[in-house]
Amino acid sequence: MVHDKVSLAEPDSTTKATDATPAAAWITRFDAPMKGAVAGGPLAGLRFAAKDNIDVAGVETTAACPAFARTAAQHAHVVGRLLDAGAALLGKTNLDQFACGLNGTRSPYGAVPNSFDSRYVSGGSSSGSAYVVATGQVDFALGTDTAGSGRVPAGLNNIVGLKPSKGLLSTHGVVPAAQSVDCVSIFAPTVAMAVKVLHAAMGFDAKDAFSRNLQLRRMPFPARFNFGVPATLEFFGDALAAEAFDEAIERLESFGGQRVAIDYAPLAEAASLLYESALVAERYAAVREFFDAHQDEVMEPVRGILASGRQYSAADLFDAQLRLREIAQRVAPMWRTIDVLLVPTAPCHCTIDEMRADPVVRNRELGAYTNFVNLLDHAALSVPSSIRPDGLPFGITLIAPCGSDLQLAELGQRFHHATGLTLGATGRALPPPMALPLGADMVRVAVVGAHLSGMPLNGQLRERGARFLVETETAPDYRLYALAGTVPPKPGMLRVAPGAGAAIRLEVWEMPSSHYGSFVALIPAPLGIGTVTLADGSSVQGFVCEPLALEGAEDITHHGGWRRYIASRQAPAG
Repeated sequence: MVHDKVSLAEPDSTTKATDATPAAAWITRFDAPMKGAVAGGPLAGLRFAAKDNIDVAGVETTAACPAFARTAAQHAHVVGRLLDAGAALLGKTNLDQFACGLNGTRSPYGAVPNSFDSRYVSGGSSSGSAYVVATGQVDFALGTDTAGSGRVPAGLNNIVGLKPSKGLLSTHGVVPAAQSVDCVSIFAPTVAMAVKVLHAAMGFDAKDAFSRNLQLRRMPFPARFNFGVPATLEFFGDALAAEAFDEAIERLESFGGQRVAIDYAPLAEAASLLYESALVAERYAAVREFFDAHQDEVMEPVRGILASGRQYSAADLFDAQLRLREIAQRVAPMWRTIDVLLVPTAPCHCTIDEMRADPVVRNRELGAYTNFVNLLDHAALSVPSSIRPDGLPFGITLIAPCGSDLQLAELGQRFHHATGLTLGATGRALPPPMALPLGADMVRVAVVGAHLSGMPLNGQLRERGARFLVETETAPDYRLYALAGTVPPKPGMLRVAPGAGAAIRLEVWEMPSSHYGSFVALIPAPLGIGTVTLADGSSVQGFVCEPLALEGAEDITHHGGWRRYIASRQAPAG
């Protein structure tokens, strides 16, 4: 152990709305950061926090229940990997007791306030982890997510919540909530940071009964993709949330997405099983020995939820599992019509007073679009979407089948950076987006004429899964010509001696390498593909032409690009 002592929060048996203070975000705060044994590493210089149902060697794990507290003999697998990667651990954060809740008020250590308005809930159960990221106290934090606990607090605090595919991150050393559907989750200010942490933390762990080797899909969603939206949406009277979600739909459509209405009923039915069937027995089983001996030490409504798990028989559990499998079969065809599902991360905001007045109903509302995800073995990513007129954040969640984590990250990063939002509650600007580890199976292609967006041959790109990256220009070493007799009209671009050319406007697209050959085969001579130098000095594959093609061609270099040339021909004379 490299830290000498820790500071422990004192539990309060009578929590009130006034206990929602920034200090409530922490249960254990180290006097000195805990650093791994290995210096350097991919996470060197980064600080993080861990939810206090995740073990840290030599430190108490409370799960927000003082009577349950025990000192961990070793790090949870995921904590060990992060420390070995060079990150420094600052402490352990507050949570809804036994990770049972989605609101952040069910803790004797105090309610964690929303980082934008302390009257409102922060979301849970990973409330403290979300708060310390949103307020810039750490660079990232670990949460857990069984029913939405890694997403709802992210959505309510303007940060990213990455809920990995089940089994991608080990849960060994994590106090279970419902072990077969538990995930360790990641909170971060940006998608790029969350993915960086994911890569350091993931890895098969034989000590975790549910760990698995997963082959993540590394090809981004196509440039034109279908996203599902529930045909009927419920915002529980929160009109500002409904308006914010409409804006999010429009933004996703601007990326090339096509909205597809989906039947949410089977997803809602799956979600209901988590608490309203024999599946809740797994929550009781997770802490059965302690709970049977110390039931009075557990808060309500957590106590009632755990106790309800006692009433079911083994046969009841098999019935519930069969019902879940049947629902999964009904849901599976949905993924043949959509690439990704879009839902509100949380459909409403709720004050702490409102939550305490009706904790079961208000909590259920917050989880309206989260509970089904792990039960049906999906991956999910919550990203900030907007700040509402009342100053509260709104987030959306992108969901896709198991193994889609990096695909969701690529789309989620584009969405987040298009919002123009600041980081969490810090007011700091978003940094530029980062390249994500999507593999080397994509080829960048520069197009200058009939393949530009909106031009006649652009479909040849899109039907091969290509996506638009950027509009830019070449280095000032090219000349552009309108070729004679081409149908549809096409330009030819020729590299010339330094000082004899100009910069030409173009678009850079990216397509799967598996489709690149068929695209090149469509290009008629004397046009071809060669290396094109861009204004920033980088090189991409792009359209060029042989000098032979210039016979009878018109030099249109002075227009600066094909689009301007076409516009000049269509402009009225006079």
